[in-house]
Amino acid sequence: MKLSVIIPTYNEAKTLAQLIKKTLAVPINKEIIVVDDGSTDDTQSVLKEFENMDDVILLSHGYNRGKGRAIRTGREKTSGDITIIQDADLETNPNDYLHLVEPIIQKSTKVVYGSRLLNQSADHNWKYYYGGRFITFIANLLYRQNITDEPTCYKVFDTAFFKSIPLECERFEFCPEITAKVSKRGIKIVELPMEYFPRKASEGKKLKMKDGFKALWVLLKYRFKN
Repeated sequence: MKLSVIIPTYNEAKTLAQLIKKTLAVPINKEIIVVDDGSTDDTQSVLKEFENMDDVILLSHGYNRGKGRAIRTGREKTSGDITIIQDADLETNPNDYLHLVEPIIQKSTKVVYGSRLLNQSADHNWKYYYGGRFITFIANLLYRQNITDEPTCYKVFDTAFFKSIPLECERFEFCPEITAKVSKRGIKIVELPMEYFPRKASEGKKLKMKDGFKALWVLLKYRFKN
């Protein structure tokens, strides 16, 4: 079994190297695909440390195109049996890969989400917590899922299944689009707990209130779109 880790990154030079090193240290057969989405900080300098590593693939966009587009770019290069999405900050713990991949290895599902809500000890940024709960409620209502954390970073897929899903997303709407399209394929999403260490907007968090409204619109659009 081989895991493909897609890391979309935009102006995360302060945390990127540490995140990649933590990912490299996870004891699992893997490839790491970093997609620099037109960063204007020192991201390219940071990535030079990893450019000659066999299990690290470095890709880039000439300008900022959005998280969704970066994930789509990374997906084209995946060669693993399983794919996971990893943000370039330090809000999550890559060691969670070890249990998040298990249901897919055991062939009990094709999709696993890490849930911050199932980890009773996880901290939360309450500004984003309630928005996330509302989006999750709408996703469950529209798509007959029973999940607790739809906007989670850790989304894990059987790679062949993931690649079979046509994606149109450009920015943060990757989450609701993939949830909608997985659900319309008749897949019940399995959730497992994950660690979470939230940061604030002043520390670089990029998600805005408008992204919540966009997520709601995307969920509604794909529910009624053929």
